This record gives sequence, structure tokens and C-alpha cells, in this order.
Amino acid sequence: MNTTKYLIIGAGMTGDMAAKGIREHDSDGSITMIGADPHPPYKRPLLTKGLWQGAPEEKLWREPAEGLELVTGRRIVSLDLAGHTAADDAGEEYGWEKLLLATGARPREVPGADGVVWFRTLDDYHHVREIAGEGAHVVVIGGGFIGSELAASLVGNGARVTMLFPEPGIGHRLFPAGLSASVTDYYREKGVDVRAGEMVSAASGNRVETQSGLELEADAVVAGLGVIADTELAEAAGLEVNDGIVVDEYGRVPGHDDVFAAGDVARFPVTALGIALRIEHEDHANSHGHAVGANMAGAEAPYEHLPFFYSDLFDLGYEAVGLVDSRLEAVEDWQEPYRKGVVTFVEDGRPRGVLLWNVWDKLDEARDLIRAGEGALAV
Repeated sequence: MNTTKYLIIGAGMTGDMAAKGIREHDSDGSITMIGADPHPPYKRPLLTKGLWQGAPEEKLWREPAEGLELVTGRRIVSLDLAGHTAADDAGEEYGWEKLLLATGARPREVPGADGVVWFRTLDDYHHVREIAGEGAHVVVIGGGFIGSELAASLVGNGARVTMLFPEPGIGHRLFPAGLSASVTDYYREKGVDVRAGEMVSAASGNRVETQSGLELEADAVVAGLGVIADTELAEAAGLEVNDGIVVDEYGRVPGHDDVFAAGDVARFPVTALGIALRIEHEDHANSHGHAVGANMAGAEAPYEHLPFFYSDLFDLGYEAVGLVDSRLEAVEDWQEPYRKGVVTFVEDGRPRGVLLWNVWDKLDEARDLIRAGEGALAV
């Protein structure tokens, strides 16, 4: 049996930052990190952004924590919390003193859609990049965060893109209706064949059918339908799960002093909002991973950071923080309609989220507004 002081299950950005957080408070305790992905930790946002825009693949890789033992291409399949052991899919066993679940999330899939690329990993990027050259036709299923970024990147590389999604516009769940409609028109101006209001009924790697009767042939079919927290291991071990592994402000699983969870898979208390959430974006993966890793090594510092996320959509870009949800009341302040402005999302008269649309260097101001619980942000 392999033994380690700290066992990190999941070798993504969260696990990487957790190891670094541990090392800042424990210079020589052994750390073992195990990941199902065959690659060492990498910067996932580049898969839909920078790599398509010419960034070298070398920029993907992250410098590991000192003294880290990394095991890739292995999946932990069972946990014995009482015995402080774990076993992987190759039959190897690991003994641990403290455990971090950083299992992340898996892409939401449609059963029976063989050949569709459920875009999530570096290998997915390589596969699509090989097929989607100049003039290739790619169908992108989904008009949310991943789908919109992929469509823009593919068009920028010469592919012909058709977007399919059931909502009335791109970013419908995030953006106010007017902004969503404007972004949808903008994508059409950029050459994307946007088919809003289309529900996919059947799909394969080169063909898509919708409930309205639309049939499309393609060189590749790529889907970005959101993700699901990968809680299977935690559930089997008897941990509390509620759209993510429930943790406290230190990242600790209640009732288990030596078990922690962080990043995409964790449902944690958001101090600034007074609620518990699960957040899937890069800033949270890095900041929560680092904080929880430090707490595993004795820092005992509550996580109070309010994470942000960002996106690039052709020549448009935004940063967002807090609850950015089109179902909330939106207070909009546009310097140039739908090209430069700020949207404050309000619930029961209180600001709960801020969308900075082509507006920069206002994240801290937006966080202060949300924490103060009153007002709206102006350009």
C-alpha cells in the first residue's frame, strides 16, 4: 500500500492549487495527487480560448508543488473513510492522513449520442482541432458558456459553424433578454448559423436531428451543455451531497475532521451572499483549492473570496461576479448599448451579481457593492 500524509483525488486546477496551499504551511509532508486525466494539471480555460487564438500549448502546463507525487490516468473507485484508505481502478491502494476530494465535474451528456464530443478535456481539444480545419462544418450544441466560446473560436479558425440550442438566444440564462438577443445577432453577423429554439432529438459524430425536423450533416458535432458535479465517489462513501459535496467555510466535510472538498465539486457557504453555492469557474478552482489546501495543513482560515468568471466572444468580452442570472431583476447602465456597460442583478432590492460588459478593472468595486447590499454599479 502507498501511504501519504495528504491524498488529493483529482489532478485539475483545484488539486494543483491545493497542493501548493498545503506546501505553504507544511514544507515536507508527503502529498499524493491522483487524476483520471492522462495529463498533468493544465489551464482548462485555454481549451476554448487561447489555444484557438494562437497561444502555444506550452502555456497550458502548471508548475507542480514541490515534492508532489503525481499519478495520472488513474481513477479512485472506492474510499474507506474509517480506515483512511482509497483504491484506484488498477487495484492500487493508498493510505492517507488527510483527504481532499477535488473530483471536479463531468460534462452533461445526452444518452445515445455516440460520436458527439462532450467538450471538456485537452484530448477533446486535440480531437476537435484535428477535424475542424478551414471549411469544415461543425455543429455546436449549446448556447451557454462553453458553446458560445467554442463557436467563436471555431469560426476564428475558418470552420463553418451551426449553433443549436433550445433557448431563445445565446447566454439566455446569464444575460438580460436584450443583451442575449444582441449577442445572438452579433454571432450571425460573424458568420455563425445560429438556430435558436431548437431541441436536439438525435445526434452522432456527423449528424444532428432536432425535434422541429431540422437535419444537419457535419464533419464534427461538439456539445457544451454544462457540467454535473462528480460526486459519485463521495456519495458511495456516505458523504452529504446536495448539488456538490457539502463543506463548511474551511472546505471541511462536516463530521469528518480529515476530509475536505474543493473547487467544482464543492458546495460551500458564500459569505458575501449569505447562501451556499457550487461554482465551476477558473478563479474559484484556483482560490478555493489554494485556501482548502492551506486549511488541510492547519491554516484554519475561512474562505471568504467572491469568485469571478470571464469570457471572450469574438471581439466582446466580459467579467462577472456574484449571482449573474437572467431570472433576477437587471439594472442596466450602457455607455454604448450592448457593447460597453454594466448590469447589476438585484434580488429583493439588494445587488447580488454584476456583469461587466467590455468594462475592466471594476471587479473589486463590484464585490464591494455586493457585500454592502445596496445600490447599483455604473460604468
